[in-house]
Amino acid sequence: MKPARIALVSVAAARALDEDLAPLLDALRATGAEADVADWDDDAVDWSRYDLALLRSTWDYAERLPEFLAWAERAAARTRLLNPPDVLRWNTDKHYLAELERAGVAIVPSRFVEPGDAPDAALDAFLSTQAREFVVKPAVGAGSRDAQRYGREERTDATAHAARLLDAGRSVLLQPYLDRVDEHGETALIHFDGVFSHAIRKGPLLRRGDGPTAALFAAEQITPRVPDAEERALAQRALAAIAQRDAGTLLYARVDLIRDDDGAPRLLELELAEPSLFFAHAPGSAERFAQAILARTR
Repeated sequence: MKPARIALVSVAAARALDEDLAPLLDALRATGAEADVADWDDDAVDWSRYDLALLRSTWDYAERLPEFLAWAERAAARTRLLNPPDVLRWNTDKHYLAELERAGVAIVPSRFVEPGDAPDAALDAFLSTQAREFVVKPAVGAGSRDAQRYGREERTDATAHAARLLDAGRSVLLQPYLDRVDEHGETALIHFDGVFSHAIRKGPLLRRGDGPTAALFAAEQITPRVPDAEERALAQRALAAIAQRDAGTLLYARVDLIRDDDGAPRLLELELAEPSLFFAHAPGSAERFAQAILARTR
């Protein structure tokens, strides 16, 4: 039997930043598979030579989304791309949060503002419903780029931020800043083939007065975490809602949660495109993922 040929899909600017690449390459090669790192935007790559192409660190997609999704369709016509293009198209735009809320998943309260809407009126309507700090971010974005935390007294700056995004043709997402994240952080639950693998804690990313990061992603403080039963249950509800969209069981998924004022977990993001999987914080996780990948090539 020929060894499986697997491409780990990245982009040149992200390769040196992706701490998951090396352990996953080692884990795959230890099984006898042939594994390479390939850039999604490298026209010289022949995707048909691979049995499977696995998205890992295509972290510039938010600035190049139409180009990225067009590439995903072409690649999927030549090899098995995971996660598949329909999942990528859905998950790379945070409007999916509204769909999950309709499916009964507890999300961080979210209001979308669309190009053509008046940003000042939209922000006033949003602020009339809550009295806390809030976050302005693009609906298509990654790594906290173009996301910023504001107080109510910073309404003018927040409106300008939203207007800048809207003028660029980008939808805007407004969310309350849930204070418990400062103490508790985020919990990210990683699943392989629908089965919980491990979890980590992210420290708070958005600080008052800090502008949006200019890097591919904001610096993160990561430690291992054991999620509680409520967090595990909410993650499973989110994944079940995805399965109802005929997506089937996804090879990989990361569910990012934060706590509300009552201490209940709420979905912040569902990462199905190119999430960091934090192998360094969970011994054996790269090997488990490698086995799940190989099973998809058989």
